[in-house]
Amino acid sequence: MTLFEFQDAVRKQQAKGLILDLGGVPYMDSAGLGAILGAYVSCQRNGRKFALAGVTRRVLTLLEVTKVDTLVPRFDTLEAAGTALAHGQG
Repeated sequence: MTLFEFQDAVRKQQAKGLILDLGGVPYMDSAGLGAILGAYVSCQRNGRKFALAGVTRRVLTLLEVTKVDTLVPRFDTLEAAGTALAHGQG
């Protein structure tokens, strides 16, 4: 999936919450980070929950360096993220 396809898919999403499973993402650049922040802001504007799940160590380092880890809810597993969003977190 390209960056533009991802952004389009996020915009079309109508669910009450959005969880991005990053377990299979070994690397992320600034464009990927911007796409995640764009998805987060879109969810915030529309009253939807948002979370990241399964963030790999390398991607987590990027989130920490940019302080995004303090802004965006993050969970170890997809299941934990789903449970948290179902209980009003995120």
